[in-house]
Amino acid sequence: MVKEDIRLRKLILHILDSAAGQPMLSDECLEYGSELSDFIKEHIGNIFSGDDSKRCEFHKQESEVYHILEAYDDDNFVDISKNLASYLYEIMNANIDIPAADLFVVRFTSDSLEYLGILKMNYKPMYTHRSVPGEEGMKNEVYRYKEILPQGSQKLAEAAIIRLTDLAIWLVEKKAEINGKKEDYFSEYYLKCSWKLSNKKKLALVSKAIESVNNDAFEEMNRYEHQMKAKQQINEQLEKNGGFQVEEIGDIVFQERPDLRTAFQDKMEKYNLVKEEVLPQSESTTKKYQKQCLVTDTGIEIKIPMSQYESEGNVEFVNNPDGTISLHIRNIGNISAKF
Repeated sequence: MVKEDIRLRKLILHILDSAAGQPMLSDECLEYGSELSDFIKEHIGNIFSGDDSKRCEFHKQESEVYHILEAYDDDNFVDISKNLASYLYEIMNANIDIPAADLFVVRFTSDSLEYLGILKMNYKPMYTHRSVPGEEGMKNEVYRYKEILPQGSQKLAEAAIIRLTDLAIWLVEKKAEINGKKEDYFSEYYLKCSWKLSNKKKLALVSKAIESVNNDAFEEMNRYEHQMKAKQQINEQLEKNGGFQVEEIGDIVFQERPDLRTAFQDKMEKYNLVKEEVLPQSESTTKKYQKQCLVTDTGIEIKIPMSQYESEGNVEFVNNPDGTISLHIRNIGNISAKF
C-alpha cells in the first residue's frame, strides 16, 4: 500500500493523557485539509512498507476490540472510535509506563478495500521558548513541552491497520513495562491478537542462525571466510529476487556441508520458519548486507562494499605461515581521509 492510493473517509482525534485522569474524547470528526491528510497517509503507508509491521489475527473470543469492530458501521464511526479509545485508556491508566498519546482513528480505502486505522501517536518531549512577564518587563525562557506528535517520516511506536472485510491486522508496536516486565501491550493487552514474525525479525533470525552454525563448525581464524561468503549469498538473493525462502537459503549457504544445513534447519524449526519466505521491503533492513564489515583483534574496522568484495582481484585475504592474516586491497585510484 502506497500513500498515493490511500483515500481518507473519516478521521477523529482522541486525547489519551494518563496525567489528566480521564480521556478527552471527541464527539465530532476532524475537518482535514491536504497537509493533515498527507500526514495521516504517510503514517499509514509507513506501516505497510516497513519491515517492522506484523500480520496478526484476533483472538476472537477474548478481544474486546474485535467485538467492537465486529459490527462496524460507518454511521457509528464516532461512537466506535470512542469505545476503542476508552478501552485503550483503561489499559494505559492501569499501567503508568505506557506513554501518553493522541489517538487518531481513521477510516480509509485503498485498492477498493476498506480499512480502519488506529494510530497511537506518543508524545515526544521537546524544548521550545515562550515570553512571560518578568520583574523588569518581558522575559524569554526555554521550557520542556511534551505534547509534540511524531513527524510523518517517523515510525509510530504503536499502530494497527485493520481490514474491515475480514478484520485482518497489520501491526507495529513497542514494548512497555507491565507489572515490572517489558511486554507487547498493544497486541497482548489491547488488541489481544497473535502475530507472525516481521520480515525484519525473520531476516535477523536467519543471519543469527547461520552465524551460530559457522561459529560451532569452524575455527576462529577461518570463521570469517564462511561468514563473509554467507552474507554475500544472502545479499545476492535480496538483490536478485527481493528475498528468499528460508529452507532454500540454507541449501545455498551450506551446499557443501549437509551436516551444517541440517543444523541450520534445526534452528529454524524452533521458530517454525523453515518453509517461510523472507521478503524485506525497506532499504534500511537490507542495507547492512550491502557491505562486508570486519573488525580485527587490533581494533581496526574495515567496511568493504559488496561489489568490491565480489570483484575478482580487488580484495584478497592471505593466510600467513605464522598464523596471522593479511588483507590486500588493490586497484585503488585515490584515497581520502574523513573526520
